[in-house]
Amino acid sequence: MPGSVVAVDDDELLVGRNDGILSITLNRPDVANAITPDQRDRIVELLQEASALVDVRVVVLSATGRFFCTGADLRASRPGAPKPPDAPERVVGDVARMLREGAQKLVGAVLDCEKPVIAAVNGTAAGLGAHLALACDLVVMADTAKLVEIFVRRGLVPDGGGAWLLPRLVGLHKAKELMFFGDDVPAAEAQALGLANKVVPADTLDAAVAEWAKRLATGPTRSIGLTKRLLNRSLDSDRTTAFHDEAVAQEMNMRSDDANEGVQAFVERRDPTYRGW
Repeated sequence: MPGSVVAVDDDELLVGRNDGILSITLNRPDVANAITPDQRDRIVELLQEASALVDVRVVVLSATGRFFCTGADLRASRPGAPKPPDAPERVVGDVARMLREGAQKLVGAVLDCEKPVIAAVNGTAAGLGAHLALACDLVVMADTAKLVEIFVRRGLVPDGGGAWLLPRLVGLHKAKELMFFGDDVPAAEAQALGLANKVVPADTLDAAVAEWAKRLATGPTRSIGLTKRLLNRSLDSDRTTAFHDEAVAQEMNMRSDDANEGVQAFVERRDPTYRGW
């Protein structure tokens, strides 16, 4: 939602807050919005802050130009820790640490954010960019956009939690097909597979996302956040754990003002006014 930006972190990442909506916009169109380590760390920080900020009730992740995000910018990698002169450039553990502190941390921050996160996918989302979009709670795609599990084309293994995310969204066999071949997944197919919630004409993407963002920004924020947590944990929980999580979430939510407002509004036969706490 570039139009709602009210502040700029720098030229490469636009950040704005307006009416309960935190907008984070990737702004490196000249390099297909490949993410630098500094951008990645700032996005993680913003998502963590969003959980604590009462006046943030929904997050929108978008991009400028023709691309959503084509993954990590390898040309912007940071130097490693100092090593003895005779040590190899890369030692065992370096790659795993880089992933934990980089791509995995970014995707995890989206999943762990206590507020709902909407991906406004304006163009190609490839590699880590695809996983960044798929980690979001709702995905709205322009009809000209596409998702690409591009790793196999480069002889690489998927990162950013992709091999965990994708089977949970499309099933194991379809996930293998997408990752083994790396074929483009156009927006219409992404929606049919359950990878996108909505596909709209490219020139209406911002309006479609804004409509959903506004609804979420005026909804029962704590209820939605707790529901997000229950759903994200559901596929990894046994029944006993899931029922326990549900009971704890109910206990927490019924102590919120919005839950009381929702029940009271039902009794009084009026529309509720949720405040986000």
